[in-house]
Amino acid sequence: MSRQGVFHVGMLAAFLSLAGCATGPGGPIYVPAGGSERAPEPPQTAEGKDETQVWRKSEQTESREPEQQPQRSSKPSYQDAGDALSPAALSLVREADALLKSGDAQGAIVRLERAQRIAPRSAEVYFKLSEAYVAGNKLGPAEQFTLKGLSLAGNDSRLQRAGWLLLADIRRARGNVAGASQAEERAAAL
Repeated sequence: MSRQGVFHVGMLAAFLSLAGCATGPGGPIYVPAGGSERAPEPPQTAEGKDETQVWRKSEQTESREPEQQPQRSSKPSYQDAGDALSPAALSLVREADALLKSGDAQGAIVRLERAQRIAPRSAEVYFKLSEAYVAGNKLGPAEQFTLKGLSLAGNDSRLQRAGWLLLADIRRARGNVAGASQAEERAAAL
């Protein structure tokens, strides 16, 4: 067979395989754009009538029993006070106090961060952590931890007063005199 003959046989095979793809057992798949306005019907199976009926949620009638709605509490979703300190957290706070007295602010911060992981909702831990950051001359984080402690102090006016006074000292040290005055006013109001 010549080279040209091989080429013609290959082209014929390609043409026939493409023609076979264009039509299937039910006729052509391609529907011309100018063809019928209506879409073709989907294929039907012989057992179409024996199939189980599927009910959509929108087609179902409402149940006769009303659903029980959860009881809403009149209490706010936040706690009135932060978590009480566990013995492990209290031990870490005491260690941190001793380290602060000896001048090791970084060691105190490490202990207080561990205490904070144990009691993450304790305002007292956040205030102690803030004091340790002040001792380490890191006033930005100290102010943030004080604000977090104030948010967790709840209705405990003693903790709130201590937090506002601590915040006033930090803001004054940062040069924010107006913010320090506002914090002192809040403390005096308690």
